[in-house]
Amino acid sequence: QVQLVESGGGLVQAGGSLRLSCLQSGRAFVMYTMGWFRQAPGKDREFVANINWSGEDSNHADFVKGRFTVSRDNAKNTVYLQMNSLKPEDTAVYYCAARRATLSVDPFGYDYWGQGTQVTVSS
Repeated sequence: QVQLVESGGGLVQAGGSLRLSCLQSGRAFVMYTMGWFRQAPGKDREFVANINWSGEDSNHADFVKGRFTVSRDNAKNTVYLQMNSLKPEDTAVYYCAARRATLSVDPFGYDYWGQGTQVTVSS
């Protein structure tokens, strides 16, 4: 069984930065592709970024390119999402997820999910 715990969310002004972390426990971290998703009130969960097991391949949603960066530290069993130039429309609960397969942007393709961390960006 895989457990995922996100941290690092909070309240920030527009233009500010946050770094989210997701710690995985339970299975070998290197076996998993990791993804970040977000869900705003009244909206569907949407893809933000993902990264393969080695960290050499990643994808970012168009609306975060140039602002957010996904990375991972396999020695620490942790995946990160560095978020810069935050906008009020980035306000959402951010989730990390894991899957034992190649990169995917489909949330239904992920097997394990964290509990989420709230990010609120004020204007």
